[in-house]
Amino acid sequence: MTKTRESTIGIVGAGIGGLAAAIALTRAGHDVVLFEQAKQFARVGADINLTPNAVRALDGLGAGEVARVTAARPTHRISRSYDTGEETSRLEMAETAERKYGAPQLTIHRADLLAALADMFPAERVMLGKRATAIAAGETGVNLAFEDGSSARVGALIGADGIHSAVRTAMFGAESPRFTGIVAYRAVVPAERVQGVSNLGAFTKWWGPNPQSQIVTFPLNRGRDIFIFATTPQGSWQLESWTAPGSVDELRAQYVAYHPEARALLDACDTVLKTALYERDPMPAWSAGRMALLGDAAHPMLPFMAQGAGMAIEDAVVLARHLEGVPMSDVAAALRRYERARIERTSQIQLGSRGNNWLREGGNADWVYGYDAWAVPLSAAAEEAIA
Repeated sequence: MTKTRESTIGIVGAGIGGLAAAIALTRAGHDVVLFEQAKQFARVGADINLTPNAVRALDGLGAGEVARVTAARPTHRISRSYDTGEETSRLEMAETAERKYGAPQLTIHRADLLAALADMFPAERVMLGKRATAIAAGETGVNLAFEDGSSARVGALIGADGIHSAVRTAMFGAESPRFTGIVAYRAVVPAERVQGVSNLGAFTKWWGPNPQSQIVTFPLNRGRDIFIFATTPQGSWQLESWTAPGSVDELRAQYVAYHPEARALLDACDTVLKTALYERDPMPAWSAGRMALLGDAAHPMLPFMAQGAGMAIEDAVVLARHLEGVPMSDVAAALRRYERARIERTSQIQLGSRGNNWLREGGNADWVYGYDAWAVPLSAAAEEAIA
């Protein structure tokens, strides 16, 4: 039996959302333990785009300064037509975003962000190698059983365990994510190899002939590298993996109709990874008694608005604010208030990501980038409970 108690909040999943929630809840005065199925933190996963709303939330946690050390700061967010190369929208980021939204855009490897967050949470409160096989909630706590034969009991449980969430299944029953019919390719190339391509310091999205086809590029490692993320419809490949290799020749063949600058980026690729993209529909509820969800466990979304990690970090902050000063006897009601505070925004972004039309021809980014998870008002019921 893992040493926890009924005043402990357990979190299943030590990814970005889980770690952010653990840090925020600890700062809010709660005893927190993380259960992670991996046996160690490994440097796997994609490079991610942290827009100003996510960076501002990280700054409040104290992780933003460390993240800036290895991250790049895109100069602009640019949309271009796949064939003509015409710019259809351009937003200034970097210092302009910092002045307007209180934080810049950062592009960073997921592992660097995870390391920054992990360093802020006590290692002895992270239980590695704990794959949950059974979760049962009662009126005064939640029991967990793990694949290694161990068990634990906590007062409340947060599911931050991704699109295949065991906590979600325990709460609402088994339901499989839906394959979108889209595959994604990921590659990183040295910036010096693509100097003929314009705007290498920007986040650039090449909009394809249909909503499933696109190429996104942005700088990494303080601009020394360029990350390439390309999607295309392909129903025959359904492997969901962070590490499965793809074919560089196949990658290039999918985008022969794209502008020469876009193709030059693909021509610079030596290797590529390939994964199928899955999604779920927005949920009408994320909480049940003393359990609740955050991040991809609650609202997995396609990457077309670059908000998956950002929404998980926002969730973590708003969750902690709703639970600050709340005794365990009142946690279930506080979790319902957290759910109500977040569900409209995340559902809107889920659906917007699926439609994949945001900022194609310009438009207002303020409703996404201007959100401040630390300042958004709590619900009246939450404020009364804390007063």
